[in-house]
Amino acid sequence: MTMISEFYQIFGQLVFLAGVGILVMLASSLFLGRLLLNEDRLIFPRLLLITVDMFYGPFKKFSETLGLNSRIVDQIGVEVRNKINEKRFKSIDPHDKALVLPHCLRNPECEARLERTGLICTGCNRCIIGKIKERAEAIGYTVFVIPGSTFIKKIVEEHRFKAVLGVACYQDLNLAMMKLSKFSPQGVPLLRDGCFKTKVDFRAVLQKMGIEEELRRPRACMSQVPGKTPEQ
Repeated sequence: MTMISEFYQIFGQLVFLAGVGILVMLASSLFLGRLLLNEDRLIFPRLLLITVDMFYGPFKKFSETLGLNSRIVDQIGVEVRNKINEKRFKSIDPHDKALVLPHCLRNPECEARLERTGLICTGCNRCIIGKIKERAEAIGYTVFVIPGSTFIKKIVEEHRFKAVLGVACYQDLNLAMMKLSKFSPQGVPLLRDGCFKTKVDFRAVLQKMGIEEELRRPRACMSQVPGKTPEQ
């Protein structure tokens, strides 16, 4: 009985220490994650990825316990992956890259037909999908518009891409980038998510694709007098 009692005592102590260790790791990762989001400083990226990947659910619960939105876990995951994969992603030829867009960006009157690898955009110019697709394909990207994450598996199985750029809400983006880790993924989160009339920053997508001329083009001055140039 004494040996059994000692065993349970030691086992209990180990469980307690393991629990304390996990809590310390979650707290440290949350601190480092907020540092990344607020100050763009990436410290111990591997620790952040291990925490997000292995303790995804508990990490979200822990964040909620501290009064934070659980979405911060997905934000951390996306930003860490963007940082650590950025250099490799840029070095890959656009012809070896896929751009994956969510169907929720499309116009309510979209007439695109659904096929095995997603929606086939007709380029009707009713939504931003056609605009992004045109710019992406012009430099070599293969573009997919998907109604769900299950289509991603079909896409990577049927094509030999070396890198993937995705647009989605933070949660879907983080989980997809987690599954596509060997494809040096980059992600652009939606400005407004949901299942209908979502929005994305067009310039942010161009920047990820490496299209710089659009970013350097000056915006029109909203206060400019009609018919006059700024110099006038």
